[in-house]
Amino acid sequence: MTNSRLAFLSRRQATSAPPDPMAILNALASVILVVDGTDIIQQVNAAAETLFDSSAAMLCGMSLIQLLPPDCPLFGLLEQARSGATCVSEYGVALDSPRTGVRSMNIQAAPLAEMPGWLVITLHEQSMALKIGQQLTHRNSARSVTAMAAILAHEVKNPLSGIRGAAQLLEQGCSIEDRSLTRLICDEADRIVALVDRMEVFSDKRPIERVAVNIHRVLEHVRRVAQAGFGRHIRFIENYDPSLPPVLGNRDQLIQAFLNLIKNAAEAVPADGGEIVLSTAYQHGIRLAVPGTDSRTPLPLVISIQDNGHGIPEDLRPQLFDPFVTSKASGTGLGLALVAKIIGDHAGVIEFDSQPRRTVFRVMLPKVTNMDGEK
Repeated sequence: MTNSRLAFLSRRQATSAPPDPMAILNALASVILVVDGTDIIQQVNAAAETLFDSSAAMLCGMSLIQLLPPDCPLFGLLEQARSGATCVSEYGVALDSPRTGVRSMNIQAAPLAEMPGWLVITLHEQSMALKIGQQLTHRNSARSVTAMAAILAHEVKNPLSGIRGAAQLLEQGCSIEDRSLTRLICDEADRIVALVDRMEVFSDKRPIERVAVNIHRVLEHVRRVAQAGFGRHIRFIENYDPSLPPVLGNRDQLIQAFLNLIKNAAEAVPADGGEIVLSTAYQHGIRLAVPGTDSRTPLPLVISIQDNGHGIPEDLRPQLFDPFVTSKASGTGLGLALVAKIIGDHAGVIEFDSQPRRTVFRVMLPKVTNMDGEK
């Protein structure tokens, strides 16, 4: 056998050696925790260090109760896994602690057969793919409003003008008692026309003009408008990333979208102690497919609107961005549908997390790649 052949076999044997199991665990994006029968952490991977913002040396030997509150649903899941000696899973579990913040996680607990009471816990944050899938639903909701607006403008608004005109003619020759009825007809016709006028913005299918926009100036403008009016009793907190690059967007439409979000937050917070937190951040790795093409639009700019209100009712959440869905007695349910349309027109994504005393709407937008025309 030649020397080159021997060298090749030697290299092949070296590269085919099994990798270190810990290196494999550290390569996983999911959080892995190994706990003993008393919930003392025995082993963690790199993702767990990131989630809990502590090193493996610090985490190993700690009890889970030191990391998570006693009422965390995770502990109930561990009891089920131990009592049934089987793998159990739960999806969309709220994980809320000072170390992790509020996160929606998919959790799995699996017993170690060789070590009674020991469990392998896997935590995986609900994927952005799911959130983007929800965003596509939000866009479809906006499209349904677009079609409805076109129909209403043609089939409802025009006939209403004739109905109102006829009521005004009748008013001239009717008795004083009957004039209240003709006035009611006119008032209701005006109210329906005003509603249709609000919806006509959805039927505008022209592509929006987008330039480099400083999102902090947009948020500052919206905050001033809010504090001068509906939000004068609310404490605003600003957590901005000053290094954030400009957004590729339309300033006026972005002001409208964030004004709607902040107005909703202002109406949800308590009368005393109401608080709204405006945050911006830069994140890597989120991209949205452009329909009809093979291209992907990065969405690194994250703008968050957080309030300490009572939260969004559970039954409203799946249809929150649908038209005419609202929990307000006097609301029309078009505000969030308009937000979904505007963010969709910007090739962005909007999603929300809602818990009592903490509701967050997050908007992810593309940045400017050609730095010209900043506004």
